[in-house]
Amino acid sequence: MSWKLTLPCTRAEAEAIDAAEDYGFDPAPVLMTTETVEDDTETWRLDAYFEGWPDEQAVAAIAALVPSAANAVPTLTELGDEDWVTMSQAGLEPLHVGRFFVHTAAWDGDHPAGTRPFLIDAGRAFGTGHHETTSGCLAMLDSLADRSFANVIDLGTGTGLLAFAARELWPQARVIATDIDPVAIDVTAANAALNRSERVELIVADGALAQAITDAAPYDLLIANILAGPLISMAPEVAAIAAPGATIVLAGLLETQRDAVVAAYAACGTVLEEVDRRGDWSVLRLTAGRERYIPTAPIDPKGRDGWALDL
Repeated sequence: MSWKLTLPCTRAEAEAIDAAEDYGFDPAPVLMTTETVEDDTETWRLDAYFEGWPDEQAVAAIAALVPSAANAVPTLTELGDEDWVTMSQAGLEPLHVGRFFVHTAAWDGDHPAGTRPFLIDAGRAFGTGHHETTSGCLAMLDSLADRSFANVIDLGTGTGLLAFAARELWPQARVIATDIDPVAIDVTAANAALNRSERVELIVADGALAQAITDAAPYDLLIANILAGPLISMAPEVAAIAAPGATIVLAGLLETQRDAVVAAYAACGTVLEEVDRRGDWSVLRLTAGRERYIPTAPIDPKGRDGWALDL
C-alpha cells in the first residue's frame, strides 16, 4: 500500500524544499508542494508520498521540513495499490520553455511543433524543470543557442535535464554532468537513455575538484544550478576550470542572495552579464576573465562544509 502524508507549510518552506537536492531520506518519498490559496505566502501544502506506511521517524523527518506546522496534526491518506509516483505528478503541467518541452509520465498529449520534448519524472533527484531555477536555466540556455560551445559541464545535474538541453543545443560539444549524489547520477543515466541523450558523460563528484573534471577542463560553458551557499564556496574551483571568456550560468539562489554570489565570482575575475529574475529566484549569466583564473591559495573541499549560509 502507498500512503500520502500532508502538512501545511509556507511559501518560503515550499521553495526551500523544492530547491533542495537531498533530503536525507532512505528510501526517499516523493515530496510535492502546492499553493492552496492564490498569492498567499503562508498558505501552502506539503504532500509526501511513501511506498509503505511511514513510521514515526519518517513523519518526524517530514515535519522537520516545515517548522511553521509545528502545531499541526499530519494527515495520512491511504492510496491503495495505485501508482503513487504518477499520482504525485498528476498536477504537474507540461513546461514549454523556448525550444524545450518538459513533461512527466502522467502527461500523454503531443508536444508543440518545433520543440524537443523531455520526459523527466519527479523522484529521487531535483530538477524536473518546474522550479523557477531550472526553468530559468532552460530559458538562459535557449537564449544562448546561436553561440558555439565545445566543452560544457553541468555541476550538480540532479535529473540531468540541463545537460540534456545543452546536448540538444550543441550536438558537437562534449557535455559532462556531475553530482555529489550517486543516486542523482543513476537517475540521470536512466533519464539519458529514456530521452535519447546518451552522449552525456556522467561523473560522481564533490564540487569541481575531481580529477576527471579537471582533466577535461577548461570548459567554455559552465552550468551550476545548486544553492547560494555552495555556489559561493565553489567560486574559485568553478572559475579555475573555466576557459578565458567562458560563459557561466548560475542558479539556485534567491534574489536576496544575488549580490553575495556575484561578489564571490567577481573576486575570481568573472563579470555579471545578465540576470533573469523569476519570482524570488534569480538566474545569473557571467563571463569569465580574459585570462584563465588561477586560485591564489589551495582549494580545500572541506571548507565547503558550512554551506547553510545566512545570506
